Amino acid sequence: MIGASVGSFLNVAADRVPEGRSLIRPRSYCESCRRPLASIDMVPVLSYAWLRGKCRHCKAAIPFRTVLVESATGAIFLAVFLRYGFGVDFVVLSACLSLLVLVSLIDLEHGLILDKMVFPSIVLLLLLAPFWSDIGLARTFLGDETLIASLANSYLSGLGAFLAFLIIAMINPAGMGGGDVKFAAVLGLMVGFPGILMALWISVVGGGLIAVGLILARRKSRKDSIPFGPFMAMGAAVVLIAGPDIVNWYQDLASAISGT
Repeated sequence: MIGASVGSFLNVAADRVPEGRSLIRPRSYCESCRRPLASIDMVPVLSYAWLRGKCRHCKAAIPFRTVLVESATGAIFLAVFLRYGFGVDFVVLSACLSLLVLVSLIDLEHGLILDKMVFPSIVLLLLLAPFWSDIGLARTFLGDETLIASLANSYLSGLGAFLAFLIIAMINPAGMGGGDVKFAAVLGLMVGFPGILMALWISVVGGGLIAVGLILARRKSRKDSIPFGPFMAMGAAVVLIAGPDIVNWYQDLASAISGT
């Protein structure tokens, strides 16, 4: 329920942030009849089912994205809880994953990765870097590394991801936007090294498979652009949630192969 409630807020943010509207006022309302929603109309997931996906007043369809994001964010928070329990890891990683969901929504619908979201995230992650070796995946790789090592890992990962995407954007400006370049820096700071390599590999493979599927289904042509931000976010999300499990699986597989 915590995750679904955050997902409800992310829906509002995805609608209002690109347009520069306040997240606080006015309160949530129906986009068709403009009437404010009652509290009972805003219970995550349940209100959508109770209202059968329609506005209580004008019967206009409520976007399915609303319940999809609420459900997905609830599932993401549950996955983090099952992996790390309820504590500092849960709070920090859930906040990072919420940012990834919001960036993906806005990029999918508007083709934008906004500076007003990227730059504050970079500043916050820079401040968190000294403590990052105690969080999630970084703890798997860094263990009891010193403060300097933790800082270097986070900062160099962010810088390396930024420079790599900047070079790609300079070589192929039509295929990579400035927002993707800055977002890569966020992901580097967020997952560190070698997590950023895993995240980018997942994003490239996932994006390639989806692109091929869309072309084969004739939903897109080779000349159409596909937002890459959601795939970058997907890769980082997999690393944040299941990174340690993936590392352990790979190590076991490598040991089994070397043993044979």
